[in-house]
Amino acid sequence: MRRKGQEGDELLSPMPFRQNWFEFLSKNGICPASLRRFRSIIFHYYFGHRREFSWREEISPYRVFISEVMLQQTQTNRVVPKFDEFIVKFPDFYSLAHADFTEVLRSWKGLGYNRRARYLQEAAEIVADRFGGDLPDDPGLLVTLPGIGPATAASICTFAFNIPLAFIETNIRTVYLHFFFPDARGVDDRQIMELVEKTVDKKRPRDWYYALMDYGVMLKKTIGNLNTRSKHYSRQSRFEGSDRQIRGKILQLLLDDPAIMVEALPGLLGESPERIERIVASLCNDNLVLRAKNKLTLT
Repeated sequence: MRRKGQEGDELLSPMPFRQNWFEFLSKNGICPASLRRFRSIIFHYYFGHRREFSWREEISPYRVFISEVMLQQTQTNRVVPKFDEFIVKFPDFYSLAHADFTEVLRSWKGLGYNRRARYLQEAAEIVADRFGGDLPDDPGLLVTLPGIGPATAASICTFAFNIPLAFIETNIRTVYLHFFFPDARGVDDRQIMELVEKTVDKKRPRDWYYALMDYGVMLKKTIGNLNTRSKHYSRQSRFEGSDRQIRGKILQLLLDDPAIMVEALPGLLGESPERIERIVASLCNDNLVLRAKNKLTLT
């Protein structure tokens, strides 16, 4: 397959590019030619190995918004079956904004970090009330929504509106660590961001970031987790027996029974009253549950 790149460079066979990359980079450094070659490698892989997901095949600002929030801290294989179910039940910002939170949480279960379900509904309420149900394409406005940070705001603008903004997530970081920092450790995201800004495809940023992510997934499968060489790497804490697990169990109890007395939870969950008190307080602080007269209900 032969195609033309954005800047006129021919995209040749991907393997020679990849095999000779480190020699080329060592000889030429980071220059326009090396950046063009880098883009060629990434796009070549993408042309032949593009992953298909529902939120990629049918793009709308709402679908992108939901998928990006779901993918924040959850693996793709867990998001795939939940995404379509969620979209069918809540097809737009208005339906999500006006839904009973119990139903939103029930549809979210299985994705983890349940506070995101609350943030998602609160964001939908703001979009429905303040923006007439139309998601703004301004990252400065998106970061004002609950649960949306600068990287997620930039990714939403890129995927929903094809706006060429720079951002980093785990798979993107993997690609740049592999190609530009092969022997380095403690690499700062600021160093990577400089390269992301230089290499972003201004004409087709959506496809460029899809390509980066797909290449990053391939690297993780074939080479391993290169993110351990990032300055920002931290190992995720064990889920079994964690506060996150207990939080999820309490929320599941409330999905099964709309009201539970706090003093019943230690016996139901086999945990100390002190630990339950601390976890219940965190759920209240996250606006996931209400506590009144020592009775818990979902908000």
